[in-house]
Amino acid sequence: MRALGIDFGLKRVGLAVSDPTGTLVSPYKTIVRTTRDALFDEILDIIVKESIETVVVGLPLSLDGEDTLTTRQARNFAQSLERRTDKPILLMDERLSSAQAEEELNAADVRGRKRKMALDSQAAVIILRSWLESGH
Repeated sequence: MRALGIDFGLKRVGLAVSDPTGTLVSPYKTIVRTTRDALFDEILDIIVKESIETVVVGLPLSLDGEDTLTTRQARNFAQSLERRTDKPILLMDERLSSAQAEEELNAADVRGRKRKMALDSQAAVIILRSWLESGH
């Protein structure tokens, strides 16, 4: 089953996809946000183009598990996406995914301008990988 992982952000949205077996997860791209409609259009195109069956949106809870403003924005984004597609939209706790993505990019020696774009898609990889490993 191909799944799409989304690291939602107000400026950039990182994407990752799984292989058809749900074993491997790869960074897909980072979308620099312009308009809300353009963001949804691009994601919906990717869902069709990549034969995505499930979408997993990272839920940025605070370290103590509470909702924050960003958590509510991610929930609103997921609900808006859910109204636009018949694919299941799931939420996955993403606490510490950005820190883990930073560590992985350091290990891969990714630097400079590429790093900012890679960080969001790498966080999406971690979100999707966590969901797949949880046995969904």
